[in-house]
Amino acid sequence: MRTPASELIIHDDAIRANTARFHALSHGRLMAVVKADAFGHGDIVPSVLQSGADSIGVTSIEEALRLRGQGISAPILSWLNTPESDFASALRANIDLAVPNGELLYAVARAAHTEGTTARVHLHIDVGTGRDGCPARDWANLCALARQYEAALTVRVVGIMGHMSCADDPTNGQNMRERLVFQNAIRTARRGALNPSHLHLAATAATLTGVGDGFGFHRIGAGLFGIDPSHTIDDLRPALTLTSTVVSAHEVPAGTGVGYGHDFIAPVRTHLALLPIGYGDGLPRVASDHAEVLVRGRRRPLVGRFSMDMVVVDTGDMLLNPGEHVTIFGPRARGEPTVAEWAGWSRTIEHEIVTRVGARTSRIRRSVDTTTCRSHQDTGEAA
Repeated sequence: MRTPASELIIHDDAIRANTARFHALSHGRLMAVVKADAFGHGDIVPSVLQSGADSIGVTSIEEALRLRGQGISAPILSWLNTPESDFASALRANIDLAVPNGELLYAVARAAHTEGTTARVHLHIDVGTGRDGCPARDWANLCALARQYEAALTVRVVGIMGHMSCADDPTNGQNMRERLVFQNAIRTARRGALNPSHLHLAATAATLTGVGDGFGFHRIGAGLFGIDPSHTIDDLRPALTLTSTVVSAHEVPAGTGVGYGHDFIAPVRTHLALLPIGYGDGLPRVASDHAEVLVRGRRRPLVGRFSMDMVVVDTGDMLLNPGEHVTIFGPRARGEPTVAEWAGWSRTIEHEIVTRVGARTSRIRRSVDTTTCRSHQDTGEAA
């Protein structure tokens, strides 16, 4: 069987450990957010449900239906849909739906009437992000409309949700303002004879900093995979290792230019190794001439502009062999670059790095201790 050129190793034990950590932080009310193929980590829903999550969050109905098709029976909430979305299929699959405006509420209620059922909805208030969610000025009207649909038995408001804009900075005064907006939204809903039982404001950052505490469910996405947007704790475990395989390697003299535009010119005689991975596989091109990889236990720079399908490593005095494994990023168990470092080199956030790894990279799930996980080169093991 042909060995894949590049591999993304998903450390299932790290995901389980992070889930258990957030189960404790959320006092047992944990919604695991697995949108965008679980932030690029693939089929991890059974692991998070076994480790403390009691419900699942996704953006689209399509994502939710895919999970139902895989046999996931836990509660699922979908919160980013249009009035033209397939609400009928969502209701038949017992999927909760977030509703940010009257038009969407009407579409959901109409689908429920047609299906002869009652839709479970979470009214979504915009507490301050200016993105999805009902503006505060329209909230009372949305609650009144929801109560009308409740009376018609097409809708039942089971939740109220919001999302904070500055939760990664617990000292930011915006956090208190947004909590007040959310509290007012709850009071307005209850004065309007709605009785939501699921109140959820906190995502990963708001949970770690505590600014979103006190409202029930915590929606945790990035934190499940070892990403801390607030940079406040150090016990989350990164859950990915990305490796690639040397295609060719050779010695070059001083003055050799590398890649398009010759942004890098070798200042001394050195060795170069070619890896079959590039921006087409998710490596941000902006990280060209900044990023490093782990080679035989040593960090070496990637040089020249990243190509779609390949990058070049300056290996110094080491002449690599075709087929050798190189670690692009991982949990730093052996000194390899981390996702956080790649985010810094790319002037972005860790979320983007982990979600953009392309389909050409094989996914391998492993249940191993990431604190002792060793690179293929160090162990001599096949991937």
